[in-house]
Amino acid sequence: MNAKVHPLTRPLILEASSRFVPKPFKVYTQRDLDQIAPLAKLPAEQRFEMKVVSSVLPFRVNQYVIDELIDWSRVPDDPIFQLTFPQRGMLAPEHYERVAALLADGADKTAVEAAVAAVRHELNPHPADQMEMNMPRDEHGNRLEGMQHKYRETVLFFPSQGQTCHSYCSFCFRWAQFVGDKELKIASSEAGTLHAYLRAHPEVTDVLFTGGDPMVMKTRHLREYLEPLLAPEFEHVRTIRIGTKALSFWPFRFLGAEDAEELMMLLERLVAGGKHVALMAHYNHWKELETGPAQAAVKRVRATGAVIRGQGPLIAHINDDPAVWARLWQTQVRLGIVPYYMFVERDTGARNYFEVPLVRAWEIYRDAMQRVSGLGRTARGPSMSASPGKVEIQGVTEVAGEKVFVLRFIQGRNPDWVQRPFFAKYDEQATWLNHLKPAFGDEKWFWEDEYAAMRDDS
Repeated sequence: MNAKVHPLTRPLILEASSRFVPKPFKVYTQRDLDQIAPLAKLPAEQRFEMKVVSSVLPFRVNQYVIDELIDWSRVPDDPIFQLTFPQRGMLAPEHYERVAALLADGADKTAVEAAVAAVRHELNPHPADQMEMNMPRDEHGNRLEGMQHKYRETVLFFPSQGQTCHSYCSFCFRWAQFVGDKELKIASSEAGTLHAYLRAHPEVTDVLFTGGDPMVMKTRHLREYLEPLLAPEFEHVRTIRIGTKALSFWPFRFLGAEDAEELMMLLERLVAGGKHVALMAHYNHWKELETGPAQAAVKRVRATGAVIRGQGPLIAHINDDPAVWARLWQTQVRLGIVPYYMFVERDTGARNYFEVPLVRAWEIYRDAMQRVSGLGRTARGPSMSASPGKVEIQGVTEVAGEKVFVLRFIQGRNPDWVQRPFFAKYDEQATWLNHLKPAFGDEKWFWEDEYAAMRDDS
């Protein structure tokens, strides 16, 4: 099928990519740590710590990230090094010691795997009740694997071909997708299942393809899921979102990959077919947007008519600084990316290493907002993607002599909860919704009984 492209669009697309010829894609995993040249300069103890941590949490990094994004003179403090390489503090001391002792003693593979599996199951691999409450069912009551339907308007789909990434973020709340445990993985290769579900649910306006990273997929696989949505029967699906880190971890996916041109044509067809196409781009630091290939990839995607929205969590050791967020949002606006979300680090995986107290998260958000123009203030947050919904910290204030957090639902399991303000007792140590208590002597949140009933019915 030939794409119908505006005559001014194609030269823009080709010009953006022709200046950058990618090196061969090379990736390193846990078993390849000794082959990453810059690591040889680090102390042996630190390299052993990386081996221990990467035995539990997934590790994957590519040569582009190593060469272009990490300032090795600043290691271990470099933010992109922290973002991609394992650190000892990512495991609780008792978890670290349990695995480290086995590796140091040369324990057999079975013993190590058993210890690692036990640690992983203690790390809350599926937060926010995503396995218990988010998995939809067909007309016969059978659970549909590889999908989530938490909010009325939006369905998440996990294409099986996209359940990896060009590199792994060390904080990732989807880490359980990458450790090879089938019991923890959410994935589906059945495009027909997705399409049948969408036919049966006309209330769904948005489909989010997520992972992993769908942009690791070949375009022909992506097309099988996306192109049928142009049919009249899916007119109610107005928005196609694709969650991706490829724009920063492997921008050549959009520039010099074998099927990059085919991918651009697919995006153009979807836009021309009346769909709003949004790449939900995960950015954690402005450094990810500084390279020539990263900026060219943004330019090329935008030339298709697709919109890029930038989102990411506020995380210690990487971006817990208002100046970093202000520069990130300013850079995004300059490149035509829409700042979208600042998330709170989720309660899973290495959360103890990365989490920031909610009051500090709000202070960083407020300070960063004060440094950007109105076009950068489209970023919402700090937002907790908790089980009841997306809860935003709107501020800290005093009401009737009590210091409180002001909260609201940006999105909720019941749409009626959305935009309703509620209040929590001030707590300097709280890092997640379940650490907070209702203010003013209330025993329950306004939504608590209804949410409990939802859990019982799921």
